[in-house]
Amino acid sequence: MSTIRVILADDHEIVRAGLRNALLQLPNLEVMAEVGSGPALLEALVQHPIDLLIVDVAMPDFEPIAAMRQIKVQYPNVRVLVVSAHADESYVVGLLDVGVDGYHLKDQPLADLQLAVQRVLAGERWISGPLVDRLLHRRSANALPPLVPQLTRRQHELLRLLAQGHDNRKIAQVTGLSIKTIENHLTRLYQALGVYSRSEALSYLMHHPEVLAAAGQTADPARAESDPGKSLAVLLVDDNPRYRQQLGRMIGKTYPATLLYEADDVAEAVRLAEGIKPQLALIDVVLTDEDGIYCARRVKAVSPATRVVLINAYPDREFHRLGLNAGAVAFLDKKDLDAAAVRHVIDDALG
Repeated sequence: MSTIRVILADDHEIVRAGLRNALLQLPNLEVMAEVGSGPALLEALVQHPIDLLIVDVAMPDFEPIAAMRQIKVQYPNVRVLVVSAHADESYVVGLLDVGVDGYHLKDQPLADLQLAVQRVLAGERWISGPLVDRLLHRRSANALPPLVPQLTRRQHELLRLLAQGHDNRKIAQVTGLSIKTIENHLTRLYQALGVYSRSEALSYLMHHPEVLAAAGQTADPARAESDPGKSLAVLLVDDNPRYRQQLGRMIGKTYPATLLYEADDVAEAVRLAEGIKPQLALIDVVLTDEDGIYCARRVKAVSPATRVVLINAYPDREFHRLGLNAGAVAFLDKKDLDAAAVRHVIDDALG
């Protein structure tokens, strides 16, 4: 049997020692590295090919949801077992949703940890016993569809930036606000969502991607439901927030029942498309350091029914050819994009 290579990640040395002693009782298992922070973990993953990561997500300089999502994308064959003292259901669900293979509570017997490792390595999902009842209760409590909270434009922006994995300092740089102001805005955002932390907010967003939508003209979801026969979800992908806002207003004036979702890069566009399955996506051909045609292809891959319209300030015949190959159904020149053109595109999307 080949050796199972493991990295231990916990910021408490004594905890790592206990984990190591428990793991070394299992056959054919070797601890390749031990780390105590987010940056050290990412560096160790580059240096050591492994089969299993055992990690406490409450480490310094470590944003668990974003980091786990990144690790599972970069190292898809690595099994991840979270060993944590946190038993909050939202926290657990958020991590399971981004792909971790197991969640084990630190206060459980070491024999259970060994069993958890064996189950995870066998390709099974592991959740500590005390958490199972809580998660089942949470599932029953959430059987009724929740009301979508009404967020301000600033709160939409902050939630989008959180979903991209940015910390408060980066969000402050992007928005031009102070870190203290960002902290105050985030507090009000958490209150609006009914959550208490960044990880809970991200978990909420994963379960309810519709929270990122703004009703076309009034930012009032009730108005969007007033004419269900013409309900339309539109994804706007452009790296210029002012242009997205201008285009959103134009769409809202034409069809107030439209729910608008905004993205400024390919990753965010694909994540939204996969979650909401929009009827229509308007994608700029030129995104910052990225290719809008590639974005169109990715959006069509996760949401084949979405009608993709490419927009560009500099029409080019080659763009048209590549766009058609990527699944686009129409092209619009930004200079010609007015209310009449928007109405024609939306009427076509609505069939």
